[in-house]
Amino acid sequence: MSTAVLGAGSWGTALAIHLGSMGHDVALWGRDHDLLGAMAERRANPTYLPDVTFPTQLRPTSSLTSALAGAGHVVVAVPSHGLRAVVRSAVPYLAPGVILVSATKGLEADSHDRMSEVLTEETGGRNPVVVLSGPSFAAEVAQRLPTALVAASTDAVALASVQEEFRGPVFRLYASTDVVGVEIGAALKNIIAIAAGVVESLGLGHNAMAALITRGLAEIARLSFAMGGQRETPSGLSGLGDLVLTCTGSLSRNRHVGVELGRGRSLDDILAGMRMVAEGVRTTPAALALGERHGVELPIAAQMAEVLAGRKTPRAAAGDLMLRPQRCEQEIGKT
Repeated sequence: MSTAVLGAGSWGTALAIHLGSMGHDVALWGRDHDLLGAMAERRANPTYLPDVTFPTQLRPTSSLTSALAGAGHVVVAVPSHGLRAVVRSAVPYLAPGVILVSATKGLEADSHDRMSEVLTEETGGRNPVVVLSGPSFAAEVAQRLPTALVAASTDAVALASVQEEFRGPVFRLYASTDVVGVEIGAALKNIIAIAAGVVESLGLGHNAMAALITRGLAEIARLSFAMGGQRETPSGLSGLGDLVLTCTGSLSRNRHVGVELGRGRSLDDILAGMRMVAEGVRTTPAALALGERHGVELPIAAQMAEVLAGRKTPRAAAGDLMLRPQRCEQEIGKT
């Protein structure tokens, strides 16, 4: 099986390493010509995963046409803000029916579209889309540590293909038809992870962390259901699983942002020192816009928006969340 992976960051590289180790002929594409040259020479990604050697089947390339030639699956693993432009450039070289696998967790800033919606719009629906999501740090996938993910699509044939071709001895895939629920869980968990970093940095304790994760999951579930998602999806790998990992794992970029905000650093200063994208920063305003569109209150996301914009200190935001009017835990549409 020939596969193209668009995006040579940590996640794209990790998926390419996994697929190559499973016997796929993999072309790993990126924009940075110098980085791709170094990857081809060193047989590793010196910027993002320097300690993991590429399998022989992995071919780094900065040529989009070369990467897509003959590919049966195309994994899109670029940051959300660059996804539309990359896919638009790829469309002329995509044969109808080639399966697109969205591995990007976020929302488009201007349109507030989910990533699968962007892919469908840019390809005119000529290519089936499968969303890949769940609790997965790139470094652990690249190191072949056990990982379980969700593959979601409304196209049963494409879904079965990805589930079969991407599986491996340490890479397990569960199927879902709830694309909305999977993508909303993937996007919003990054916002909650920023808040989790704040809780950790301020030393607010385990009780507060448990409450944040639980109520964060409630926000995810409310928005997901309002947008047409299934009720059970937030309790699965793409919801609770990914949320717990991102809120508690030291490898989480979004949690790191929250930790540094809690220490008093400005957002610009934090982001300037990061090589990788923290999707939760861009997702926060888009999520709030979706909440307003669907009549869903997102208190944690709203407080994080204030902190990210510098209008409120992290400690003040935590205090305001605690002092909100008390409600019934199961009340629909409330928190």
